[in-house]
Amino acid sequence: MRHLLPLRYIDAVAKAGSIRKAAETLNITSTALNRRILAMEEELGVPIFERFARGVRLSAAGEVLIHHIRSQLSDIERVKSQIADLSGARRGHVAIACSQALLPYFLPEQISTYRSVHRAVTFSVLLRDRTAAEQALIDLTADLALVFEPVRFSEFQNLLTIRQPVHAVMAHDHPLAGAASLRLRDCLSFPIALPAAAYGVRHLLELAVRRTSLDLDPVVESDSFEFLRYHAASENLVSFQIPIGLPANGQRAEVVSCPVDVRDVPPGVLYFGQLRGRTLPVAAARFAHQMLESFVRRFDCE
Repeated sequence: MRHLLPLRYIDAVAKAGSIRKAAETLNITSTALNRRILAMEEELGVPIFERFARGVRLSAAGEVLIHHIRSQLSDIERVKSQIADLSGARRGHVAIACSQALLPYFLPEQISTYRSVHRAVTFSVLLRDRTAAEQALIDLTADLALVFEPVRFSEFQNLLTIRQPVHAVMAHDHPLAGAASLRLRDCLSFPIALPAAAYGVRHLLELAVRRTSLDLDPVVESDSFEFLRYHAASENLVSFQIPIGLPANGQRAEVVSCPVDVRDVPPGVLYFGQLRGRTLPVAAARFAHQMLESFVRRFDCE
Protein backbone atom coordinates (compact mmCIF):
# COMPACT_ATOMS: atom_id res chain seq x y z
CA MET A 1 0.00 0.00 0.00
CA ARG A 2 1.53 3.25 -1.20
CA HIS A 3 0.50 5.34 1.81
CA LEU A 4 2.65 3.09 3.97
CA LEU A 5 5.81 3.64 1.92
CA PRO A 6 7.22 6.43 4.15
CA LEU A 7 6.80 4.16 7.17
CA ARG A 8 8.53 1.29 5.39
CA TYR A 9 11.39 3.63 4.46
CA ILE A 10 11.99 4.61 8.07
CA ASP A 11 11.76 0.99 9.20
CA ALA A 12 14.30 -0.06 6.56
CA VAL A 13 16.76 2.67 7.60
CA ALA A 14 16.37 1.75 11.28
CA LYS A 15 17.10 -1.92 10.53
CA ALA A 16 20.05 -1.19 8.25
CA GLY A 17 21.59 1.55 10.40
CA SER A 18 22.49 3.31 7.17
CA ILE A 19 20.56 5.36 4.61
CA ARG A 20 22.78 4.07 1.80
CA LYS A 21 22.30 0.39 2.75
CA ALA A 22 18.56 0.86 3.20
CA ALA A 23 18.33 2.57 -0.20
CA GLU A 24 19.98 -0.44 -1.83
CA THR A 25 17.44 -2.74 -0.19
CA LEU A 26 14.53 -0.50 -1.23
CA ASN A 27 15.92 -0.07 -4.76
CA ILE A 28 15.88 3.73 -4.66
CA THR A 29 18.70 6.27 -4.55
CA SER A 30 20.15 7.24 -1.19
CA THR A 31 19.54 10.91 -2.07
CA ALA A 32 15.85 10.29 -2.64
CA LEU A 33 15.56 8.26 0.56
CA ASN A 34 17.36 10.95 2.56
CA ARG A 35 14.92 13.57 1.20
CA ARG A 36 11.99 11.43 2.38
CA ILE A 37 13.49 11.12 5.85
CA LEU A 38 14.23 14.85 6.07
CA ALA A 39 10.65 15.65 4.99
CA MET A 40 9.22 13.46 7.74
CA GLU A 41 11.57 14.96 10.31
CA GLU A 42 10.44 18.43 9.24
CA GLU A 43 6.79 17.39 9.53
CA LEU A 44 7.34 15.97 13.02
CA GLY A 45 9.54 18.85 14.13
CA VAL A 46 12.19 16.54 15.60
CA PRO A 47 15.02 14.40 14.16
CA ILE A 48 14.12 10.75 13.67
CA PHE A 49 17.74 9.68 13.27
CA GLU A 50 21.06 10.77 14.71
CA ARG A 51 23.55 10.97 11.84
CA PHE A 52 27.17 9.80 12.11
CA ALA A 53 30.01 9.39 9.67
CA ARG A 54 29.42 5.62 9.49
CA GLY A 55 25.62 5.56 9.52
CA VAL A 56 22.55 6.54 11.52
CA ARG A 57 20.71 5.43 14.64
CA LEU A 58 17.28 6.22 16.01
CA SER A 59 16.89 9.30 18.17
CA ALA A 60 14.73 9.20 21.30
CA ALA A 61 11.79 10.44 19.19
CA GLY A 62 12.69 7.87 16.54
CA GLU A 63 12.49 5.05 19.08
CA VAL A 64 8.93 6.09 19.90
CA LEU A 65 8.05 6.44 16.22
CA ILE A 66 9.53 3.10 15.14
CA HIS A 67 7.39 1.18 17.62
CA HIS A 68 4.29 2.89 16.17
CA ILE A 69 5.46 2.20 12.61
CA ARG A 70 6.06 -1.49 13.24
CA SER A 71 2.72 -1.79 14.97
CA GLN A 72 1.03 -0.21 11.94
CA LEU A 73 2.88 -2.45 9.48
CA SER A 74 2.07 -5.51 11.56
CA ASP A 75 -1.60 -4.58 11.76
CA ILE A 76 -1.88 -4.06 8.00
CA GLU A 77 -0.25 -7.44 7.37
CA ARG A 78 -2.76 -9.03 9.72
CA VAL A 79 -5.67 -7.35 7.92
CA LYS A 80 -4.31 -8.30 4.48
CA SER A 81 -3.87 -11.86 5.68
CA GLN A 82 -7.44 -12.00 7.00
CA ILE A 83 -8.84 -10.58 3.75
CA ALA A 84 -6.80 -13.05 1.71
CA ASP A 85 -8.00 -15.84 3.95
CA LEU A 86 -11.62 -14.89 3.25
CA SER A 87 -10.92 -15.20 -0.46
CA GLY A 88 -9.14 -18.50 0.00
CA ALA A 89 -5.77 -17.13 -1.19
CA ARG A 90 -4.00 -17.81 2.13
CA ARG A 91 -1.36 -15.13 1.62
CA GLY A 92 0.81 -13.55 4.29
CA HIS A 93 4.23 -13.40 5.86
CA VAL A 94 5.51 -15.16 8.96
CA ALA A 95 8.57 -13.95 10.90
CA ILE A 96 10.18 -16.30 13.43
CA ALA A 97 12.88 -15.55 16.00
CA CYS A 98 14.54 -18.71 17.22
CA SER A 99 17.46 -20.33 18.96
CA GLN A 100 20.20 -21.83 16.79
CA ALA A 101 19.08 -25.41 17.40
CA LEU A 102 15.89 -24.85 15.37
CA LEU A 103 17.72 -23.84 12.19
CA PRO A 104 19.24 -27.03 10.69
CA TYR A 105 16.32 -29.47 10.77
CA PHE A 106 13.07 -28.56 12.53
CA LEU A 107 12.21 -25.19 10.98
CA PRO A 108 13.16 -26.07 7.39
CA GLU A 109 10.91 -29.12 7.68
CA GLN A 110 8.03 -27.12 9.19
CA ILE A 111 8.24 -24.28 6.68
CA SER A 112 8.45 -26.69 3.76
CA THR A 113 5.38 -28.56 5.03
CA TYR A 114 3.40 -25.32 5.43
CA ARG A 115 4.41 -23.89 2.06
CA SER A 116 3.53 -27.11 0.28
CA VAL A 117 -0.09 -26.12 0.97
CA HIS A 118 0.17 -22.31 1.17
CA ARG A 119 2.60 -21.34 -1.58
CA ALA A 120 1.80 -17.60 -1.32
CA VAL A 121 3.02 -17.35 2.29
CA THR A 122 6.59 -16.08 2.77
CA PHE A 123 8.88 -16.47 5.80
CA SER A 124 11.66 -14.68 7.65
CA VAL A 125 13.79 -16.71 10.08
CA LEU A 126 15.86 -14.67 12.55
CA LEU A 127 18.60 -16.18 14.68
CA ARG A 128 17.87 -14.74 18.13
CA ASP A 129 18.88 -16.43 21.38
CA ARG A 130 17.28 -15.84 24.75
CA THR A 131 16.58 -12.13 25.50
CA ALA A 132 17.03 -11.06 21.86
CA ALA A 133 14.11 -13.27 20.77
CA GLU A 134 11.71 -11.60 23.19
CA GLN A 135 12.92 -8.20 22.00
CA ALA A 136 12.12 -9.23 18.41
CA LEU A 137 8.54 -9.89 19.51
CA ILE A 138 8.34 -6.54 21.30
CA ASP A 139 9.62 -4.52 18.34
CA LEU A 140 7.37 -6.58 16.02
CA THR A 141 10.16 -7.86 13.81
CA ALA A 142 8.99 -11.38 14.73
CA ASP A 143 5.54 -12.94 15.07
CA LEU A 144 6.66 -16.10 16.88
CA ALA A 145 9.65 -17.05 19.01
CA LEU A 146 11.28 -20.34 19.97
CA VAL A 147 13.83 -19.95 22.74
CA PHE A 148 15.85 -22.48 24.72
CA GLU A 149 16.43 -21.70 28.41
CA PRO A 150 15.54 -17.97 28.29
CA VAL A 151 16.96 -15.57 30.86
CA ARG A 152 13.71 -13.73 31.49
CA PHE A 153 10.24 -13.28 30.04
CA SER A 154 8.01 -10.28 30.70
CA GLU A 155 6.15 -9.69 27.42
CA PHE A 156 6.14 -13.31 26.25
CA GLN A 157 2.90 -15.28 25.96
CA ASN A 158 3.93 -18.91 26.19
CA LEU A 159 2.03 -21.23 23.83
CA LEU A 160 3.87 -24.44 24.67
CA THR A 161 6.75 -25.71 26.79
CA ILE A 162 8.91 -28.44 25.22
CA ARG A 163 11.32 -30.43 27.39
CA GLN A 164 14.68 -31.13 25.75
CA PRO A 165 17.18 -33.50 27.38
CA VAL A 166 20.84 -32.76 26.64
CA HIS A 167 22.42 -35.23 24.21
CA ALA A 168 26.07 -36.11 23.76
CA VAL A 169 27.19 -35.89 20.12
CA MET A 170 30.12 -37.89 18.75
CA ALA A 171 31.53 -39.64 15.70
CA HIS A 172 29.86 -42.91 14.78
CA ASP A 173 33.03 -44.84 15.72
CA HIS A 174 33.62 -43.06 19.05
CA PRO A 175 34.02 -45.44 22.05
CA LEU A 176 30.80 -44.08 23.60
CA ALA A 177 28.74 -44.40 20.41
CA GLY A 178 25.84 -46.81 20.60
CA ALA A 179 25.06 -46.37 24.30
CA ALA A 180 21.39 -46.01 25.21
CA SER A 181 22.28 -43.36 27.82
CA LEU A 182 25.50 -41.81 29.11
CA ARG A 183 26.63 -40.54 32.48
CA LEU A 184 28.19 -37.11 32.40
CA ARG A 185 31.43 -38.38 33.92
CA ASP A 186 31.82 -40.80 30.99
CA CYS A 187 31.43 -37.94 28.52
CA LEU A 188 33.95 -35.78 30.36
CA SER A 189 36.54 -38.54 30.36
CA PHE A 190 37.07 -37.65 26.68
CA PRO A 191 38.02 -34.29 25.15
CA ILE A 192 34.92 -32.12 24.83
CA ALA A 193 33.74 -29.32 22.55
CA LEU A 194 31.28 -26.85 24.06
CA PRO A 195 29.03 -24.02 22.89
CA ALA A 196 29.87 -20.51 24.10
CA ALA A 197 28.82 -19.42 27.58
CA ALA A 198 25.78 -17.50 26.31
CA TYR A 199 23.98 -20.66 25.17
CA GLY A 200 21.46 -22.66 27.16
CA VAL A 201 23.16 -26.05 26.67
CA ARG A 202 26.39 -24.69 28.15
CA HIS A 203 24.41 -23.20 31.05
CA LEU A 204 22.83 -26.59 31.87
CA LEU A 205 26.19 -28.33 31.79
CA GLU A 206 27.80 -25.72 34.03
CA LEU A 207 24.96 -26.09 36.56
CA ALA A 208 25.41 -29.86 36.47
CA VAL A 209 29.15 -29.89 37.19
CA ARG A 210 28.76 -27.49 40.13
CA ARG A 211 27.09 -30.32 42.03
CA THR A 212 30.01 -32.68 41.39
CA SER A 213 33.79 -32.83 41.46
CA LEU A 214 33.84 -32.85 37.65
CA ASP A 215 35.24 -30.03 35.50
CA LEU A 216 34.25 -28.63 32.13
CA ASP A 217 37.52 -28.15 30.29
CA PRO A 218 36.73 -27.86 26.58
CA VAL A 219 39.40 -28.25 23.94
CA VAL A 220 37.15 -26.41 21.46
CA GLU A 221 34.51 -23.71 22.02
CA SER A 222 32.24 -22.15 19.41
CA ASP A 223 29.05 -20.13 19.03
CA SER A 224 28.09 -22.41 16.11
CA PHE A 225 26.43 -25.73 16.93
CA GLU A 226 26.78 -26.71 13.29
CA PHE A 227 30.57 -26.36 13.60
CA LEU A 228 30.59 -28.33 16.85
CA ARG A 229 28.61 -31.17 15.29
CA TYR A 230 30.90 -31.39 12.26
CA HIS A 231 34.00 -31.14 14.43
CA ALA A 232 32.76 -34.02 16.58
CA ALA A 233 32.73 -36.08 13.39
CA SER A 234 36.33 -35.26 12.59
CA GLU A 235 37.97 -35.69 16.01
CA ASN A 236 37.64 -38.18 18.85
CA LEU A 237 35.73 -35.83 21.14
CA VAL A 238 32.25 -35.28 22.58
CA SER A 239 30.00 -32.29 22.00
CA PHE A 240 26.47 -31.56 23.27
CA GLN A 241 23.14 -30.50 21.77
CA ILE A 242 19.38 -30.82 22.32
CA PRO A 243 17.30 -33.27 20.25
CA ILE A 244 15.52 -30.65 18.14
CA GLY A 245 18.91 -29.53 16.82
CA LEU A 246 20.06 -33.00 15.82
CA PRO A 247 19.50 -35.23 12.81
CA ALA A 248 17.91 -38.58 13.42
CA ASN A 249 20.55 -41.23 14.10
CA GLY A 250 21.35 -42.75 10.74
CA GLN A 251 20.25 -39.65 8.83
CA ARG A 252 23.86 -38.40 8.91
CA ALA A 253 26.07 -41.43 9.35
CA GLU A 254 29.16 -39.46 10.39
CA VAL A 255 27.70 -38.51 13.81
CA VAL A 256 25.47 -40.14 16.40
CA SER A 257 23.91 -38.86 19.61
CA CYS A 258 22.60 -40.29 22.84
CA PRO A 259 20.98 -38.68 25.89
CA VAL A 260 22.97 -37.73 28.96
CA ASP A 261 21.44 -39.27 32.09
CA VAL A 262 18.91 -36.86 33.60
CA ARG A 263 20.32 -37.64 37.06
CA ASP A 264 23.42 -35.72 35.94
CA VAL A 265 21.97 -33.06 33.63
CA PRO A 266 18.25 -32.25 33.98
CA PRO A 267 16.39 -31.54 30.71
CA GLY A 268 16.29 -27.98 29.45
CA VAL A 269 13.14 -26.24 28.30
CA LEU A 270 12.28 -24.82 24.89
CA TYR A 271 9.59 -22.12 24.98
CA PHE A 272 7.32 -21.44 22.01
CA GLY A 273 5.30 -18.23 22.10
CA GLN A 274 4.30 -14.80 20.86
CA LEU A 275 4.00 -11.24 22.14
CA ARG A 276 1.57 -11.06 25.04
CA GLY A 277 -1.83 -9.67 23.98
CA ARG A 278 -1.09 -9.55 20.26
CA THR A 279 -3.52 -10.95 17.68
CA LEU A 280 -1.38 -12.75 15.14
CA PRO A 281 -1.89 -12.46 11.38
CA VAL A 282 -3.75 -15.43 9.95
CA ALA A 283 -0.68 -16.99 8.31
CA ALA A 284 1.37 -16.77 11.51
CA ALA A 285 -1.50 -18.14 13.60
CA ARG A 286 -1.97 -21.10 11.25
CA PHE A 287 1.76 -21.83 11.18
CA ALA A 288 1.86 -21.67 14.98
CA HIS A 289 -0.94 -24.23 15.11
CA GLN A 290 0.97 -26.56 12.77
CA MET A 291 4.08 -26.33 14.93
CA LEU A 292 2.11 -26.93 18.12
CA GLU A 293 0.76 -30.15 16.67
CA SER A 294 4.24 -31.23 15.57
CA PHE A 295 5.81 -30.47 18.96
CA VAL A 296 3.14 -32.40 20.85
CA ARG A 297 3.45 -35.37 18.49
CA ARG A 298 7.24 -35.59 18.72
CA PHE A 299 8.37 -34.28 22.12
CA ASP A 300 7.50 -34.19 25.79
CA CYS A 301 5.37 -31.03 26.07
CA GLU A 302 3.10 -29.21 28.43
